[in-house]
Amino acid sequence: MACYNTFLLKTDNVEKKIIMWGFPRTRYADCNGSSSAEAGEQTEIVVNIGGVKQVLSGDVLTRFPDTRLAEIVESSSAGSDDLCSLCDDYDPDTGELYFDRDPDTFKCIMELYYYGEIHMKRGICPICFMKEMEFWKIDSEYLDECCKSNLTDVETELAEIADKVKTILVDRDGDPSGTGWQRCQTFLWRLMEKPESSLPARTIAIASFFFILVSSVVMCVGTIPDVQVEDAEGNLTEHPTLELIETLCIGWFTLEYILRLLSSPNKVKFVLSFMNIIDFMAIMPFFVVWILTSLGTAMMELANVQQAVQALRIMRIARIFKLARHSSGLQTLTSALKSSFKELGLLLMYMGVGVFLFSALGYTMEQSHPDTLFTSIPQSFWWAVITMTTVGYGDVYPKTTLGRCNAAVSFLCGVIAIALPIHPIINNFVIFYNKQQVLETAAKHELELMALRTSDDNLMAVSQSSRESVLGSEVWDNKPLSSSHSEVPLLKKTCTEGRMGSAE
Repeated sequence: MACYNTFLLKTDNVEKKIIMWGFPRTRYADCNGSSSAEAGEQTEIVVNIGGVKQVLSGDVLTRFPDTRLAEIVESSSAGSDDLCSLCDDYDPDTGELYFDRDPDTFKCIMELYYYGEIHMKRGICPICFMKEMEFWKIDSEYLDECCKSNLTDVETELAEIADKVKTILVDRDGDPSGTGWQRCQTFLWRLMEKPESSLPARTIAIASFFFILVSSVVMCVGTIPDVQVEDAEGNLTEHPTLELIETLCIGWFTLEYILRLLSSPNKVKFVLSFMNIIDFMAIMPFFVVWILTSLGTAMMELANVQQAVQALRIMRIARIFKLARHSSGLQTLTSALKSSFKELGLLLMYMGVGVFLFSALGYTMEQSHPDTLFTSIPQSFWWAVITMTTVGYGDVYPKTTLGRCNAAVSFLCGVIAIALPIHPIINNFVIFYNKQQVLETAAKHELELMALRTSDDNLMAVSQSSRESVLGSEVWDNKPLSSSHSEVPLLKKTCTEGRMGSAE
């Protein structure tokens, strides 16, 4: 804990109060049993950290000889002239060393010499704190484990921001050193994968979203008996107009998939991607059914082939997952579910144990009733599932008093089992959504700063060139320089006076 010392300084009949904070001094005994203060005069250094003065004990600082403060103690004891290189400023009259550093961070740094480890205070930027540790020549291994985890999270977030900025810059500017095909491939990739890159890319994304909705609606409407038509054999089939719309949608999906595959920088990664597998599954059933149909009616009369065709038609529902490509909310939900596998597994385990327990109890308690609906334990699993999830279809229900008590306990346990893991899953979704928003905002701010720096550099270059031209003309015409060139010494003088005033 830091302690505060108050001193009264009387100067020009005016009393001034000086507050110096520091840590409690520790007296160490030497090998003979006498304290270091009794063995000899203790080395002390006076440091001024951002306007806060502190007196530090030399024997405490030398416990870590590789740090900057220990080097200052050694240089001060040896009377070396290297003190100026170890600090920002040095007053030889008072022996005070000045450091233009954060005093609050220095309090955390001093914890190393007294407690052997460093804790970051809440509210201090971890990256700035690591720069302070580098200045004081302190290794990061002395940082406490809890603070290391915060530092790792911040570094990971900064790396994600840098990757997002890099991706945006590549999507916006491309690689100017690439060949003609590479530039065409990059342009096509941005057109098909990056809706925010240009207006045509946004138009293609909207068109893809429209085709997904149309194909999903057509698939649903095609199952209505009133819309279906009879074929030559009297079987109900889809309406020809709906089949035509379905063909157009599949044509768009196929063209989109082929263009994205051709323009992908990594073909293997593209094919094995989860969303691209869904895209392939959405268009594959149409071509398989078309191939089987084109083989002839003899092939289609086989029962196994007909069942395969029906299964492939059902697989068309996979195209609804294509909406996740155009929805950041669905992508965030997918990421949250991926990070919540532990909670989901815990939920399934609770439900599995409850279903097995209450179905066995229900079967046992209902055996005495002559009209029991619980014929076996596996058949009772259905009743336990719909009871624990509070659905209650009513097709299977207990008829004895003990069976009804078992049912009451089962749905109460089901509510508790479902409610417990839900909160962590919701928290993961909120964390991922907020993180996505922060990354997008930080990336936009970084791009704005880069654009501002570029404009400032261009402005400075133009200003420098204009000054050089004016200076050259004035020298050539043998005219005195303008007053604008005398502002630099005046600025230095002002800065010097301000520094002297702050020292007073």
